[in-house]
Amino acid sequence: MYFVPYWCPCHCHLNVPIHPYSGPLPVQGNNPRHEVLRDYGKQPFVLNINEAAKQNNTFRTAIWTGDHLQVTLMSIGVGEDIGLETHPSVDQFLRIEEGQGLVRMGDTRDNLNFEARVHDDSAIMVPAGKWHNLINTGNIPLRLYTIYAPPEHPFGTVHRTRADAMAAE
Repeated sequence: MYFVPYWCPCHCHLNVPIHPYSGPLPVQGNNPRHEVLRDYGKQPFVLNINEAAKQNNTFRTAIWTGDHLQVTLMSIGVGEDIGLETHPSVDQFLRIEEGQGLVRMGDTRDNLNFEARVHDDSAIMVPAGKWHNLINTGNIPLRLYTIYAPPEHPFGTVHRTRADAMAAE
């Protein structure tokens, strides 16, 4: 049995037993809240997704890529956006963990007729083929995680900035 540091909502430190297949998460420095974020795909894996999303500083980091879904962390800078996009055969789920924004969706890139304000704890479902964009309208980075089904990005994808993501695609 392994024990992984866990920070509960009241910020007290607990050692939580984790199934042996997930193993302990690597720790950077002396702060157990800063886990190494990399793709742990196709292996059983458990983490505090809220904390992982809040500590992520990259535009996109895949943390689990399987055959049928992918989980990535994202951080969108103040005034920035994900970029208008569509995934023809991929459904997408986004969960806001910190910050606020505006999500826009529509059937064509010129007809984004769905619009909603989002903030901490908002969940966004994007059907395959729907054009969409998420814009950070707050004054702190918009931190979230997203689930693609099936996976959208190659195993181990890390895009430090939106420009890196655009260059890779």
